[in-house]
Amino acid sequence: MSQETEGIRPEEQQIPYTALNSQQKKQRLRELAVVFLKLGTIAFGGPAAHIAMMDDEVAKRRQWMSREKLLDLLGVTNLIPGPNSTELAIHIGYERAGWRGLIIAGTCFILPAMSIVWVLAIAYKQYQTLPQAEGLLYGIKPVIIAIVLQALWKLGQKAIKDVPTGIVAVAVIVAFFFGWDEIVLLLLAGLSVMLVKSLGRSRGNAAAWLLPLSLPLAQAGHTTPTPPVGWLNVFLFFLKIGSVLYGSGYVLLAFLQRDLVERNQWLTSQQLLDAVAIGQFTPGPVFTTATFIGYLLAGHAGAIAATIGIFLPAFVLVGIINPWVPKLRQSTLVGGFLDGVNAASLGLMAVVSYTLGRTALIDIVTVVLAIVSAIAVFRFKINSAWLVLAGGIIGLILQLVR
Repeated sequence: MSQETEGIRPEEQQIPYTALNSQQKKQRLRELAVVFLKLGTIAFGGPAAHIAMMDDEVAKRRQWMSREKLLDLLGVTNLIPGPNSTELAIHIGYERAGWRGLIIAGTCFILPAMSIVWVLAIAYKQYQTLPQAEGLLYGIKPVIIAIVLQALWKLGQKAIKDVPTGIVAVAVIVAFFFGWDEIVLLLLAGLSVMLVKSLGRSRGNAAAWLLPLSLPLAQAGHTTPTPPVGWLNVFLFFLKIGSVLYGSGYVLLAFLQRDLVERNQWLTSQQLLDAVAIGQFTPGPVFTTATFIGYLLAGHAGAIAATIGIFLPAFVLVGIINPWVPKLRQSTLVGGFLDGVNAASLGLMAVVSYTLGRTALIDIVTVVLAIVSAIAVFRFKINSAWLVLAGGIIGLILQLVR
């Protein structure tokens, strides 16, 4: 037994938090803080790697819960918006120590990544025009494109389950190019597939397939005044994203590209890709990209506002939904809605992959880097963090020899 669990007998690991005495409750909270600070510091490699680490630490080593229970919690993270691995950490905290555990586990998992990204954002803002920084990002960007394509492929294998989800994914891609709002597309896609599956039909339901296309095309040309950049608007923007974003953290790119680059023009495409590169290279959830962007937009207050905004819905939703996990898992309607949202997320990822690729692949060297990186992640399953590091080193070397 590890030092963190010393003093608590094995049979006490499964006792409900409310049945513990004051000292045992404090012990559980300390354990959660230690475990998730450690995981948040070493959790490189994306959500799948994070979840594997939690399984090893929580179910296998510490036996806080059965693997079956952990899988149930993981499954329900797919039913709500937000970053899956972070939500799993929050679920574990809630199961172990109620609302206090929920806050401690989630915060400790996010804090290391947020701190690292924050420091890098300060350095980036000060030194991004230096040749060294340009070379570093020159080599990292094409690697990021390959990593996003891998995420797109993996999500596609799970998201495109049948004809309805395939049609929804294509419809979302088309609608996105017409300028339709991402949130509307996600909701309509979920409702469309839910309707089709609830009626027991997998093809030929014309009314359901027209639903995602029912908005007036005039929306594509609709423009609104660009809001001023400030910490409050940064908070509200990322709060909106955290409340509706399903799928991989890479789906976040579609929202950022449309709203921050194209609609509000708060960032350039290059700054967005740089932010993604930083978020990928650091441990913890990809959603800490928000910390980086928040700092670029509104300084230290913006970094804090963006981080709280994008993660706050996950804490609230996990707290609300956790007691209902068994019933939600069995709901046909909820499952259909989720299938539609996941298919829409795939479509959004496809669009953003194309958009970012045009920014990153600017010459023969970057094209070769992207191809080699794609081979590395698809064929040899090399950890993405090592690829990003290698891309940065190659970029620096090329910059020095030119």
